[in-house]
Formats: sequence, structure tokens, C-alpha cells
Amino acid sequence: MVYFSGFCFQNEQILFKNFLLKNDFTVAGFSYGAIRAFEYALKNKHRIDTLQLFSPAFFQDKSESFKKLQLLAFQKNNNKYLKNFYKNVLYPYDFDISNFKLKGDIKDLDKLLHYEWDKEKLDIILRRRIKIEIYLGKLDKIINAEKVKDFFISCGKVYWLNKYGHILNNGE
Repeated sequence: MVYFSGFCFQNEQILFKNFLLKNDFTVAGFSYGAIRAFEYALKNKHRIDTLQLFSPAFFQDKSESFKKLQLLAFQKNNNKYLKNFYKNVLYPYDFDISNFKLKGDIKDLDKLLHYEWDKEKLDIILRRRIKIEIYLGKLDKIINAEKVKDFFISCGKVYWLNKYGHILNNGE
């Protein structure tokens, strides 16, 4: 399995152990890592059976002013920004994720905020017979899970998790 971490995260795949397919033909990613996993699957010509997208970073439904505000807040005080970010990632639960935290980079934040998911690129993946699984938490405070669900529903199997937020885990 090839796994891509989310923005300001490292080694967090253990949090998705209940969902991850652990084999040589799966590519997976969380949040910003879902974008990177998708791009990897798109460019990689090796056999891939399943692409797993956990809470994919999806901000094409947000205004440019929202995106600029996020970048400005990160630049102004990234410690304060990240404290609020991690709180929203964990919602509705609160557990220790200090082992998974990684210092963020404004370039990565800019990339994830401005990334455009493209249906034509998704069709390329599907024509290669790669199964796409999308995992979304109904209570997500980072992305609009309803909009993400509506976007991806025609591209793959969407798993809608009612009691979870962005991290899809309650810490147990």
C-alpha cells in the first residue's frame, strides 16, 4: 500500500486502520494526502486496484476570499492557526494526536486550498478500472462533506460516517 499524509500530519495512517486495505495494489491518502494519492494514481502506470480517499481536501466550493483569509491567518500566526486547525480536524472528539503532528508549510496549504478536482481526471482513473472509495464524516468541520459527497458520488463508493468528523476516528 502507498499512503499519503494530510496537511500538517505524519504517520497518521494508523488512525484509518479500520478502513485501509493493506495490500500492494492500494493507494490511499487523508485530506491533502487524498489529493496527492489521486495525482499519484493518475500518473503511476503500475497496477492499482483501489484508491482510498479519506476526507479529501475539497475547497472548490469556497470563495477566493475564504482561501486568502486562510493563508493570511496561517502567515500571521501559524501556531494559532494550527491549534484551531487540529481542533477542527478532531471534532467532535478530542484525543491526543501529538505523535502525528507535523509543522505545516504555506505552499502546501495554498496547493490544497486551490486544488481543483477534475471529473475528466477521475474518469481516467475509472477507465483504468481503479475502484475509488471516498470516506466522509458527516460532522466534518474542515470540508463541506455534503458537497464532497455530491461531487464524488458518481465516481466511486462513498462511505458516509454519521458520528465522525474530518479525522474519521474517535481516538479509541
